[in-house]
Amino acid sequence: MDNLIEIRGVRHAYQTGAGPLPVLDGLDISVPKGEFCAVVGPSGCGKSTLTRLVAGLMKPDAGEVWLDGEKVTSPRKTVGMAFQNPVLLEWRSILDNVILPLEIVAPAMPRRDRVARAEALLEMVGLEGFEAKRPSELSGGMRQRASLCRAIVHKPDVLIMDEPFGALDNFTREDLWQTMRDLRAKEPFTAVLITHDLRESVFLGDQVVVLSGRPARTQHILNVDLPQDRTIDVLYTQKAADMLHTLRDQIKIAQGRAPEAA
Repeated sequence: MDNLIEIRGVRHAYQTGAGPLPVLDGLDISVPKGEFCAVVGPSGCGKSTLTRLVAGLMKPDAGEVWLDGEKVTSPRKTVGMAFQNPVLLEWRSILDNVILPLEIVAPAMPRRDRVARAEALLEMVGLEGFEAKRPSELSGGMRQRASLCRAIVHKPDVLIMDEPFGALDNFTREDLWQTMRDLRAKEPFTAVLITHDLRESVFLGDQVVVLSGRPARTQHILNVDLPQDRTIDVLYTQKAADMLHTLRDQIKIAQGRAPEAA
């Protein structure tokens, strides 16, 4: 399978009053087309920096980022993004929030086609009937569903998610994991998910990349050998438990702590 995303030897540092602060140091990640890559690691190790580099919002100090065979040197219209805060515009309806990317990347598309596309996605995520509502009229989970629709409405090649479910309660979060699973089945895309939730990484990911402590390198890659149509129950199986133990041990190593003895 061809890799849609290639991150090769990426290094990056932020300039501070005390001098350069290295955050990424020789990072290597490959994501095959159509796969879901979850990225975990200690707090402050550069996970969010990684998303900005893939989206073309920043340039690495060294190394290269490639998307679909092209080197990333500027922001890409073929990338969709979703964040922990849905950042919906209060003065626009949910429908008009979702169609916003189409107004930017496909200005010639007739409004009726934009509306049809947005309505189909909103129906997929259970928001049919809420198209005319304002963001403040929806719950946090509903706003995040609308945000996911907005992120994929223009059919991006890559969806980047920076802890999109982190602020939600456990039940809503698990419900949205399943929503994401269903969206992916109906709207195929390649995804990079930044998360602190190891269960989330195993449920959604085809691979889980563990980053080392700052400056981050690729410390470990876990291939998730679970069915694509997985349900929450799969997280209670021995296979999933073993994966979670492996990830926890790798995070402890990244933090400079000894993993627990078996």
